[in-house]
Amino acid sequence: MHQKPGFILLFSCAFLGLLVVTTGCGRRESAVTSGNRDQVLHRGIGSEVSDLDPQLAANIAEGDIASALFEGLVVEDPVDLHPVPGVAESWETSPDQLSYLFHLRATARWSNGAPVTAQDFVDSWRRILTPTLGASNADLLHLIQGAEAFHKGLTQDFGAVGVTAVDDHTLRVRLEHPAPYFLSLLTNPVWSPVPVALIAASGPDAERGNRWARAGSLVGNGPFNLKSWEPNQRIIVEKSLTYWDAARVRLTAINFYPIESGDAEERAFRTGQLHVTYVLPFGKVEAYRRDAPQFLRADPYLNTYFFRLNLRRPPFGDERVRRALSQAVDRTAIVEKILHGGQLAATAITPPGLPGYVPPAGLPTDFAAARRLLAEAGFPGGKGLPPIELLYNTSDNHRTLAEAVQEMWRRELGIEVRLVSQEFKGVLNERRTGNYQILLSDWVGDYADPGTFLDLWRSDSGNNHTGWSSPAFDNLLFASARTADAAERMNQLQQAESQLLAATPIIPLYYNTHVFLVQPSVKGWYPNLLDHHPYKHVWLEE
Repeated sequence: MHQKPGFILLFSCAFLGLLVVTTGCGRRESAVTSGNRDQVLHRGIGSEVSDLDPQLAANIAEGDIASALFEGLVVEDPVDLHPVPGVAESWETSPDQLSYLFHLRATARWSNGAPVTAQDFVDSWRRILTPTLGASNADLLHLIQGAEAFHKGLTQDFGAVGVTAVDDHTLRVRLEHPAPYFLSLLTNPVWSPVPVALIAASGPDAERGNRWARAGSLVGNGPFNLKSWEPNQRIIVEKSLTYWDAARVRLTAINFYPIESGDAEERAFRTGQLHVTYVLPFGKVEAYRRDAPQFLRADPYLNTYFFRLNLRRPPFGDERVRRALSQAVDRTAIVEKILHGGQLAATAITPPGLPGYVPPAGLPTDFAAARRLLAEAGFPGGKGLPPIELLYNTSDNHRTLAEAVQEMWRRELGIEVRLVSQEFKGVLNERRTGNYQILLSDWVGDYADPGTFLDLWRSDSGNNHTGWSSPAFDNLLFASARTADAAERMNQLQQAESQLLAATPIIPLYYNTHVFLVQPSVKGWYPNLLDHHPYKHVWLEE
């Protein structure tokens, strides 16, 4: 009852400050006011990034900044994200949909002024597929003929991989099988060219730890250049004068802020320091909806939240324990009483609404069934089961969600759950090394197809991290990728997802929406399923 007056007071004070600035009363100018005038966008990105190397991008923030610094063969339309020309000004596709011939524009340049060539793409894709680099998203390139064998070390001959520089401005790509989503997939930063020769001058080009992607040494080919990187404070990129389409770019700079606290980020927005937030704390959604709806956005989003269970750590090798935990999560209560942003309860990993695909029904919430399963596993009422650790990256929203599930499992199963919070970089390391029991996770689709959610759980996926492996599941995905009939392909994917959900290496929680704050001065920020906003099409109005 006391939240509303305080909220309005803080809101009014913030905007009174902005008003005083604009009426010349001598108050200090806010970042938003000066940014609107100077075309400098201030954006929260949620967490600190580990690397600005686009081939090592492992989270949304890293991919987002990489999209400003690098550009691939194709880019995204700002409204509906359909593929449009990037470095490639045109392309042709063979009748069998297996061969693509890309024609690179002669005006494409690196930020040091050197031309971007077809060989740059060949060298870059060789680098990301080299096993020693350990790029978690390298399997996105397995679509290229021979790429998977090279990436897995079955051959050291990159000449057998289906990518060829015909000449400086012509690139031929040969696929393993037809893929209608191939052009959309090319917009992912992992397909961007990187300056391999310059990387090699800083150390081994296909090993982690090379510090080429730092201010003063990073050379990109995107609409912006890296100006500075202050860890845990701010990353600044400035408009590139060598970018082939620089005349279209209206922003002069972007300031990215890694603010992990949702409350702190919301305060920064409210006091005029941010144009766009990464998220909005769950507990403040209704207040903004009531008192300041002009700033609130709840956009559709191809994003699922779930728990990873580490099957290599006890007690999660027992499927009964995993299923008990899944059935003791009240997803409806989570979306209705905690989230408030139009999210939907999830029992599958693939979100609804993908063309031609209906996700199979997973395990429903059933407390009685969950208690029976736990008793069958030898832990009646949770007795005899040691405390379980639930790991999540530092975030007010994530803490709220983890505490809610912790209480559900305590109340319904008698299980003690210890919550462990780490910065996102630490969580990534624990995930990569398998040093966790339960991990709060989410996945945003790379393209609008169920395959982008199901490929995660292949035995050889660099994003699996659960220890779960199923040859039957792998075979269904392999077959679906090579099935020409669309309906049969979707049937195979449904079978694969049903197997995944029955085995329960993951616990789906909810299908997300992107709930955030944005200043009315931000233009060109269109709602879309992937939450991508090509910065060359964004501008600010005073």
